[in-house]
Amino acid sequence: MSNSIELKIENNVAWISLNRPEVFNSFNREMAFLLQETLDNCENDTNVRAIVITGNGKAFCAGQDLKEVTDPELNPGFRKILEEHYNPIIQKIRNIEKPIIGAVNGVAAGAGANIALACDIVVATDHASFIQAFSKIGLIPDSAGTFFLPRLIGFQKATALMMLGDKVSAEEALNMGMIYKIYPSSFFEEEVMTLATTLAQMPTKAIGLTKRLLNQSVTNNLEQQLALESDLQIEASSSNDYKEGVTAFVEKRKPEFKGN
Repeated sequence: MSNSIELKIENNVAWISLNRPEVFNSFNREMAFLLQETLDNCENDTNVRAIVITGNGKAFCAGQDLKEVTDPELNPGFRKILEEHYNPIIQKIRNIEKPIIGAVNGVAAGAGANIALACDIVVATDHASFIQAFSKIGLIPDSAGTFFLPRLIGFQKATALMMLGDKVSAEEALNMGMIYKIYPSSFFEEEVMTLATTLAQMPTKAIGLTKRLLNQSVTNNLEQQLALESDLQIEASSSNDYKEGVTAFVEKRKPEFKGN
């Protein structure tokens, strides 16, 4: 049984750690499939109401393990790597209707950077960095980097970072709107867990519907988005958490959401 992905569940938070620190958590085929399986399990586990993706060791993720793609016996080929490894990971991160935090504890390069940026909320340690490393080896950005990065920081800045492969510090990433917050490395895990626990205690149904709306806003026009907001607001207002939220407001107490 591989331990390239570690999972712990505490306080309704699933903490997923990429665990190949000896190669900076770079992906091989086994780890990619195991991450997909873990995400599926977290989606289906009603005890999980928030998810954290982070890395063990010094790095978040260095992207693809190049030893795998240069080994004639192990190399699955780029089409399989994209269509069977990274594309499903990105789709699962976006389609799971639970909040997902990308907790970048070190360097996030290539596909590793873009997996982080696909998460709902991205936080980083003060020594973390991001790099669109593809052009350094004659490749193009994948793992939805060309989709998310321009939307986060603008077309011009994204173009430059992808073409030049510049290394971006956590502070630079924060200033350009790439990430949400920076936490000092000395208590990074504690801060991330506090954030994740806060999300896990919120109305999970409404959070998930909000995520669906944000996904659809990329392709919807105004009329379509307004119509979808109406439909999903009706759905949210039928939830037990809505009833609890209103009752708690009237009773002037803190709501106790159950996630349904």
